[in-house]
Amino acid sequence: MPTGPERADAVVVGAGHNGLVAANLLADAGWDVLVLEATGAPGGAVRSAEVTVPGYLSDLYSSFYPLGYASPVLAGLDLDRHGLRWTHAPDVLAHLLPDGRAAVLNRDLDATAASLAVFAPADGERWRHAYADWLDVAGPMLATITTPYPPVRGGVALLRRLRVGGSLRLARRLVVPVRKLGAELFDGEGGTLLLAGCALHTDLSPEEAGSGVYGWLLAMLGQQVGWPVPVGGAQRITDALVDRLTARGGRIVHDARVDRVLTARGRAMGVRTVDGRAWRARRAVLADVPAPALYLDLVGAAALPPRLVQDLAHFRWDGSTLKVDWALSGPVPWTNPAVAGAGTVHLGADLDGLTTYSAELARGQVPRDPFLLVGQMSVADPSHSPPGTESLWAYTHLPFRRDWRAEDVAAHVARMEDVLEAAAPGFRARILGRHVAGPADLERGDPSLVGGALGGGTAAAYQQLFLRPIPGLGRADTPVDRLYLASASAHPGGGVHGAPGANAARAALARDRALTGGLYAGVIGAAHRAVYR
Repeated sequence: MPTGPERADAVVVGAGHNGLVAANLLADAGWDVLVLEATGAPGGAVRSAEVTVPGYLSDLYSSFYPLGYASPVLAGLDLDRHGLRWTHAPDVLAHLLPDGRAAVLNRDLDATAASLAVFAPADGERWRHAYADWLDVAGPMLATITTPYPPVRGGVALLRRLRVGGSLRLARRLVVPVRKLGAELFDGEGGTLLLAGCALHTDLSPEEAGSGVYGWLLAMLGQQVGWPVPVGGAQRITDALVDRLTARGGRIVHDARVDRVLTARGRAMGVRTVDGRAWRARRAVLADVPAPALYLDLVGAAALPPRLVQDLAHFRWDGSTLKVDWALSGPVPWTNPAVAGAGTVHLGADLDGLTTYSAELARGQVPRDPFLLVGQMSVADPSHSPPGTESLWAYTHLPFRRDWRAEDVAAHVARMEDVLEAAAPGFRARILGRHVAGPADLERGDPSLVGGALGGGTAAAYQQLFLRPIPGLGRADTPVDRLYLASASAHPGGGVHGAPGANAARAALARDRALTGGLYAGVIGAAHRAVYR
């Protein structure tokens, strides 16, 4: 045991993937980095374990990673050198309608077009045109998404490519609801449902501003790069990040829950853990925790501008989540065999059903007919279970609450299984084991998943860009000098792409280059004073 506070150039609070990305980038710059993780294992919501039946691997939180695979941030870390390998299901995605028809997205453009042409003859060509539009902007768009706000370089590249008229049309697409976008792009239901189901990976309804861009982004990435999974489970991403960090001298301390950011003269000096130990940061503190936890719990309202504290009262979480993993004795017995090869299946609703489901959530009601996002993990990566079997999961959204009763969770699990049984008669007979993770279970496993909210805060337009997590805090910098928000609560938000962690590391490095207080600190400080005076 050290006799005094342990010291490092940077203390990173939380070993979720964003915290690990930030730690890696600082270690690349030659910093001595210490990561403090509240739980007994790194990875946050990027972890795997056998929780149903021995021999069946489950990804405990996230599974499919189009954003991670395409992310310039993760690509720049060369995680393949640390054991990360990717694999794909035969089909990327299938949306199964209640009447048994299915729209199927495949990395082969001809196969996707053929599936959508069944819904409307011209929709195959319409999909090709939509995909061509995506390819025109994909590179600058991803650069814009994964860099700090304001995204100058990506924005300039988009403007040069699209010119004024094209940029204005793209700006419109960023705010249009997915129902409207689908109606403009396609004649039939299939294409619209592929977009709308993807949009509902967030907490937005098909009628909400901004839902169109989420659906378009995930669907088009599926066409371009697929929705790959790591060979051997989500844990392999975490393992690669940890291996890379430790190879560069970074340290991770587990079961070290931080309860205070230590400040002096408006500057972060380190942190304190619940056991009373102090950990000093010579250069920066980076927090991979939700924004309310950082500001209200770790820093404390007394050390913050009153206006910031008032604005945090309006911070909105995304919805709670209920996830179930099953070990099945055989493949899912889908009535429609077109669904069997899809890694991800959207199940339980057509477009109007998605709107009804979202409206019930908005009213704080538990949906009577849950919409399911289903992962056929053994289809995507056969190493998840014994040959001829299936490691399956499904999750669905619930209204945001932190006090769910066990009987309410159990009743909704039964509804979820009813949806699967209706689409795949005989499903229940193949269940060998089940693991239920309700909202409270998800939060216990990863304290950043408050109430089972997966996105670090709503994806609604009023809490994005320079409004994330609250107005004026669109960057990783905080009103406390040398303290940076590195979690999904920061721009650009949820998803396993590493951008919030990378943005925080870049901000810390930029601030450190102005050791005397300099231009950077002066500009950031003036900006915060202007917003919160």
